[in-house]
Amino acid sequence: MRIFPLLAALAVSALMYMAIFERDALLGLTQGTTQTPAAETGGPDPAGASDVADPDRVKVIVQRSAAAPLASAVIVRGQTTAARQVAVKAETSAVVISTPLRKGATVRAGDVLCELDPGPRGAQLKEAQARREEARSRVPEAQARVAEAQARLEETLIKLNAAQKLGQGGFSSQTTLATAEATAAAARASVSSAKAGLNAARAGIDAADAAVASTQAEIDRLTLTAPFEGLLESDTAELGSLLQTGSLCAQVIQLDPIKLVGFVPETEIDRVIFGAQAQARLAAGNQQIAGTVSFVSRASDPTTRTFQVEIDVPNPDLSIRDGQTAEIAIAAAGVEAHLLPQSALTLNDDGTLGMRMINAENIVEFAAVDLLRDTPQGIWVTGLPAQANVIVMGQEYVTAGVTVTPTFRGEAPQ
Repeated sequence: MRIFPLLAALAVSALMYMAIFERDALLGLTQGTTQTPAAETGGPDPAGASDVADPDRVKVIVQRSAAAPLASAVIVRGQTTAARQVAVKAETSAVVISTPLRKGATVRAGDVLCELDPGPRGAQLKEAQARREEARSRVPEAQARVAEAQARLEETLIKLNAAQKLGQGGFSSQTTLATAEATAAAARASVSSAKAGLNAARAGIDAADAAVASTQAEIDRLTLTAPFEGLLESDTAELGSLLQTGSLCAQVIQLDPIKLVGFVPETEIDRVIFGAQAQARLAAGNQQIAGTVSFVSRASDPTTRTFQVEIDVPNPDLSIRDGQTAEIAIAAAGVEAHLLPQSALTLNDDGTLGMRMINAENIVEFAAVDLLRDTPQGIWVTGLPAQANVIVMGQEYVTAGVTVTPTFRGEAPQ
């Protein structure tokens, strides 16, 4: 039987027992903190000396921290987007008769992008105009017929009135009165017919006007122009090509100003306000740009529960392209925060993220914190008092309510 493996196992077990169950005593021995009690040495026990030199207390490193103002910002990732982008498409079918423009060219609002062959549309317009003039010429004739019929009706009504009075005095027969009434009814019908003819003539004018307008609109569709000043993202349609209704003539984008589009979590959206200043760093070349918030969505994305935010950025030299990735920082209200080492973070028994600190009696307390920003110098947190003594080393070995022996960082031990 080999005895050396058994001895090694016993030694390891003893070390593990000391590390787990006798940790405080072991730390005191390794750090030279074991001292002879005053009762054994016979020396005096000055006030407070037993508190400082108590070997049962865990020693911790503490950093004094004071809250400082921090310019807060909401950090999101997003991308650049053209302020406006439109696909200019044909609204009618015809052959292109204009020389194409090449992509990358600058166009102004109203510049011709594609010119289409009018074909028979010019003749159709002249025909519609001629029909309109013909319809207009019928109106005076119809008006004259109405006037004539109205005059006959008035004459007939006079005769009817006379016949009625003569009949009442016994000087006219019933036949004469009936003839006068029939003549008056015929005159009224003639007036109604004449007015209907006048209305028909006017309706003909309206129809002719509509035909002229429709034909003119069809001709206007033959010229496709730029809706705004921008850049051609594609070549315009080639000379001689046939454009059907809905075919693409050109793609036009506007890059000045350009937009930054990001999506803010619902926990941060209340910190973003319209008109706030924002800065961004583009992934390509680390270019720094700045702008103002121009839109904050009121409805969240149903999938991600984030809110869209848009930022207008001047781009006069068109150096910022559409679709570039950007890291955006949107200015928010400043807060009082502490700058502390990231290693000081810990969890309590409930799993809450926070930091442990000591009060004036060197008793450990726990405070939940919120992370604001991570920097090379440390992390900025809120949730601590304005003045706090934070345990930055040894916080994992103590819990709230325990009295410790602190050593303040940057200060000579007492």
